[in-house]
Amino acid sequence: MARPGYCGKNLRAARVSGVLLPVRRFLSTSLARAFMPRGMNIFERYLSLWIALAMAGGVLIGSTAPSLVEAIAMAEVASVNLVVAVLIWAMVYPMMVGVDPGSLRNAVKQPKGLAITLLVNWLIKPFTMAGLGVLFFEVVFADFISPQDAQQYIAGLILLGAAPCTAMVFVWSQLTRGDEGYTLLQVSVNDVVMVFAFAPIVALLLGVTDIVVPWGTLLLSVVLFVALPLAAGVWTRHLLGSEARIEAFRERIKPWSVVGLIATVVILFGLQGQVILDRPQVILLIAVPILIQSYGIFALAYAAAFIWRVPHKIAAPCALIGTSNFFELAVAVAISLFGLNSGAALATVVGVLVEVPVMLSLVAFANRTRGRFERRNST
Repeated sequence: MARPGYCGKNLRAARVSGVLLPVRRFLSTSLARAFMPRGMNIFERYLSLWIALAMAGGVLIGSTAPSLVEAIAMAEVASVNLVVAVLIWAMVYPMMVGVDPGSLRNAVKQPKGLAITLLVNWLIKPFTMAGLGVLFFEVVFADFISPQDAQQYIAGLILLGAAPCTAMVFVWSQLTRGDEGYTLLQVSVNDVVMVFAFAPIVALLLGVTDIVVPWGTLLLSVVLFVALPLAAGVWTRHLLGSEARIEAFRERIKPWSVVGLIATVVILFGLQGQVILDRPQVILLIAVPILIQSYGIFALAYAAAFIWRVPHKIAAPCALIGTSNFFELAVAVAISLFGLNSGAALATVVGVLVEVPVMLSLVAFANRTRGRFERRNST
């Protein structure tokens, strides 16, 4: 999630280039309004503009101040960058304060959203990503890349498809006014399934058996981005006591989420500033199947939730979990299996750069279609 999903200094070695094509859609007024329910602060109101500026600023910093980027990239433990971890905390903590532990019991009584998430994430998403990789790199783009590179890119896409997101889902859920307790439940269940299903699915699709799951990265990410923020949120609720004080506190810290997101985008694009400028064609080729997969998986899960009359506050996070990816895990496995400078590692890193623009466009769509869910569920 990388997101968001990110793998520290390993990203520097991946030769990624120009992913700024989606920026144009985020500068439009119509998209900006999708993030502007009444009462939003200036950061949320013009989120699309801030993200576009953050992407451009990150590229500029990466190409003009490489020593600064190098210092940030070196601050990592088990492929989890500590600077980005702090920023993700800033994004996740405000939502965790809103999680009422008692609401988790009620969330279990609404299995539809969880069923859709599990079905899409583990029985559909890995296989559609593998299929799109084969289609584009062995057929559509066969004249533009070598067979060796094609196999590497396909492997990277498979790793992305088998790792649904953890931390950043809380951010997307908050932007769509999702149910905090249910989002936590969905993320937690997916993390448990990932522990058992990730390696077998990847082994099946890659045709290799010597996969070493980076347990340190996986467990550290779950603890840092789910368990600890949840504990901090519960402790904060206990200290504040009344719901009125809790809501007032949440309103004060709410801007942290967007500021953390903007700063994270600056860092991610800063780490790839020079290579983004050097090789725009490679990133575009790899981004095509990732974009199709992202929008396709979201459409499938969101449509299923609509047909099944799942409430919007559950449906939106349900669809967004499978759309986003656990990039720390995917990149770490790509490097361990294929090497630091491999095409597989490159393909996983492209997902990092594509993630935020894609997810924000889907958040915008989810916000614009909230009324359709409400009208359908009221009949």
